[in-house]
Amino acid sequence: MQLRRELVSTFGFVAVAAAQVYQGFNYDAVNNDGSCRGYPDFYGFFERAKNLAGTEGHFAAARLYTSIECGTTADPISAFQAAIDTNTDILVGLWASAGRDVFGKELTALLAATKQLGAAFTDHVIGISVGSEDLFRSSVQGQVNDAGAGATSAEIEGYIGWARDWIRGTALDGKPIGHVDTWTSWIAPENAGVVSSVDFLGHNAFPYFETTRINAIDQATDNFWSGLKQTESVAGGKPVFITETGWPSMGPQQRDAVASLDNAKGYYSQIGCALFGQRTTFWYTLVDSNMTQADISFALTPIDSATPRFDLTC
Repeated sequence: MQLRRELVSTFGFVAVAAAQVYQGFNYDAVNNDGSCRGYPDFYGFFERAKNLAGTEGHFAAARLYTSIECGTTADPISAFQAAIDTNTDILVGLWASAGRDVFGKELTALLAATKQLGAAFTDHVIGISVGSEDLFRSSVQGQVNDAGAGATSAEIEGYIGWARDWIRGTALDGKPIGHVDTWTSWIAPENAGVVSSVDFLGHNAFPYFETTRINAIDQATDNFWSGLKQTESVAGGKPVFITETGWPSMGPQQRDAVASLDNAKGYYSQIGCALFGQRTTFWYTLVDSNMTQADISFALTPIDSATPRFDLTC
């Protein structure tokens, strides 16, 4: 608590007022070996998250990247049913970097879940994220880093409008719709239209990867909060969710940043413990997935064990 007060004092931040603050992890639809995740996987991970030693059951929310079940064309992801059965709140994800046809299938899957699962599902929906780091991947910096296919500001704006049209008159009508990206993307002038279109901004922050400035672990706190301040500077008072952050326990050195168990624990203690209970936060991550680079591990637990790799008590 003292650290949290010091951070607020040092950086001038005040916890964003909200009806409820959520705490959870990010969950990909694919395991780190490339296999599809199904209902048993999501159910098991959601239960593991809520029962992590030292966390007092506070990891009771989940952020998803897609609404489509892996291996299908447009079936609702089984994580939705697992969320109902484990009383887990969901930040719904709609993948937006695979073109208009795939985005339409994302909406089809989401609307099918709304119809099939009813209020048991929609009551657990925190909000809907249209895309994840699409703007970064389509930027010059993303292309230089071989970040993969992205989407332009105009495309994301169009998808947000499309999503609003599709959920109008359904039980999801009125749920906040946002987008997730990096602070460098949020502050880019060409993306101002996306900022105007969303109800919330999802902020992904990985000081470990910020090689354009000093990024050793002892600089991580300053780098994290300064990046968040940049996103908030363009948010216009809209809520900013911490949608991804963490430090790897294993991986190659990134400029000054060293991946180690001690540094992962230190980042969790300094950043995570200052955020939890104060801001809606989705830590990266409970278990590694296909979204994680093969030689890097951000997971707080191994895939086959519920035992944390370090003490998670704040």
